[in-house]
Amino acid sequence: ALSKLVGCDESQVVFTSGGTEAANLALLGAFRRVRTREPERTIVACPGTEHPAVLDSIERCRESGAEVIRLAVDSRGVLELTTFERLLEARGHSMALCSVMWANNETGVIQPIERIGSLCREHGVLFHTDAVQWIGRERCDLSELPVDLLTCSAHKLHGPKGAGALVLRKGVTIEPRALGGPQERERRGGTENVAAIAGFGRACELASDWLDSGRRETAASLRDRFETSVLELHPGAVVNGGGAPRIWNTVNIGFPGLQAQLLVVVFSERGLAVSGGAACASGSLEVSGVLGAMEVDHETASGSLRFSLARDTTDADIDAALEIIADVLGSF
Repeated sequence: ALSKLVGCDESQVVFTSGGTEAANLALLGAFRRVRTREPERTIVACPGTEHPAVLDSIERCRESGAEVIRLAVDSRGVLELTTFERLLEARGHSMALCSVMWANNETGVIQPIERIGSLCREHGVLFHTDAVQWIGRERCDLSELPVDLLTCSAHKLHGPKGAGALVLRKGVTIEPRALGGPQERERRGGTENVAAIAGFGRACELASDWLDSGRRETAASLRDRFETSVLELHPGAVVNGGGAPRIWNTVNIGFPGLQAQLLVVVFSERGLAVSGGAACASGSLEVSGVLGAMEVDHETASGSLRFSLARDTTDADIDAALEIIADVLGSF
């Protein structure tokens, strides 16, 4: 079911314990394999808007001799393609790997991965995309994309926690990180979590059905209505990444002068779940690294919240959320 959802053969899929492990395996496994075959390729590049699973994996590549380059993004959070092209022209022959997430987990901003992947391919650079936020929410046909390594997670498409996957382009090989068994075609040792993988498969089937139903457009219209209404409720608010193409389920709004951590608590007490950054770091008091990379001013970043929709979100849910938001913002 996953292979059908992403457009690949079953042999290209490596099941993991989640998106984090998949990113670790993709980046560390691919970099070490490239270094063995082409030792002159030492550069690993990514923007600062990536998920920590990618950022930390790339930092770990330094231990194997990597030179890490942070790619520039514009104020919307979109990769600066002209700067990237210049980097490839100058140093592409020394680059092993580039990683750019398909849709951002905090802002929903969509990167032009077809163009990025094509540029990487022209210079013999492996291209990884973190597609955790994309798969199951938008269509994907890996057979038509210049992507060498793609990672995704079950629980982001209503599947169980504890399952993820790395999908490899045919011909791409990696150095395994979990040793001690021939599982996953000798790419990831250890007995597979069969129950979680089965749940992952069923979630993929349901996601495919949903994408085929045409309800994605309805979900996008709900996001737009929610966003417009919040901006009307609080005229000083701004949509972070608002000028860029964005995935339908994620809205990141800055409320300058307000504190995100306080708003998270107040909204939670009223029954509205929001976060001040990535969901997995919602307890952190630090300003989002994603917004920092976008050079969002500190006052706006400190008051920024992420609101997320699901494919079963209804008009009534949006109305209820807006009622809570209006009440809370009116008290400040």
